[in-house]
Amino acid sequence: MLEPDKIAERLIADRKVRALALVGSYGTPEQWQGSVPTLLTFERGLLSPQTETRAGIRLERLPYEKLELWRDWDAAQASAPLSLLATGRVLYDPTGNFGRIQRMLLNLGPERQALYRQELLAQGQTRLSEARAVLGRGRAVPEQLLALVTAREVALGQLYPALLSLLHLWPESEVRLPHAWRVAAGLRFPRSVYGLERLYSFGGPEEARRCLLATRGLGLVEQERRARAAYTAGYYDGAVRLLRDEAATLHRADLGRWNLLSPARQAKLSQLIGLERSPIGPTALEIAQELLEDVREGR
Repeated sequence: MLEPDKIAERLIADRKVRALALVGSYGTPEQWQGSVPTLLTFERGLLSPQTETRAGIRLERLPYEKLELWRDWDAAQASAPLSLLATGRVLYDPTGNFGRIQRMLLNLGPERQALYRQELLAQGQTRLSEARAVLGRGRAVPEQLLALVTAREVALGQLYPALLSLLHLWPESEVRLPHAWRVAAGLRFPRSVYGLERLYSFGGPEEARRCLLATRGLGLVEQERRARAAYTAGYYDGAVRLLRDEAATLHRADLGRWNLLSPARQAKLSQLIGLERSPIGPTALEIAQELLEDVREGR
């Protein structure tokens, strides 16, 4: 694997790259065995965000036009990867716009933080209400499973960032996420943090081991590699979280036609999703609703 600075030098020399930052825990005191060197770039000629890996370095590539657009808070809030922008270590920024975005994000006043939190909670509430409406039209296994998946998506996509905004922090996006959540917020907001355990049913090393074995034949090679690194480092819950979410994303169509799957495929997905351990259907949505209220009240 090439060192990140070598890749960075090549990217800076590329006239298309107009800003560059190192993101994630790699190269920081928080680095661990599974830390992946990750570079965030803004590039000319790019029409949409792209992710790729070069020589073991992960590249998060963004269109150059966003570099100026996201200087505006409303535009950034609507579409920017806020935590990456806020926590990146800038390596190249000739226009100064990346630095301006960072300063805006790191210096959000209490009023703006509160409005941001309210917006996240409103988005989460809308998604939970929509999921209840869908569930009300049918209680078959597919609807029950998809309700669980939605509850987890809301927890990570809206409620976790909202919770950390109370501490003026931006969420980590690495595989060890449950651990990072507990460290950052567990003492201040124990009920909110416990809600994640209820939705995912982590189960420690034994559950992580079972999930790793269940990935075979499901096209989760890269995800299994990342989860195994987390398992080896002792981030068992991180491994389970990653595999539960990645399996749900990659095989969402399978969840929607559950009764048509072979018994072997059902067994593997059941283990990965946590069908026999986790709450499904209305129970999952109710737990997510309780989590939303706990985050709203700062509990």
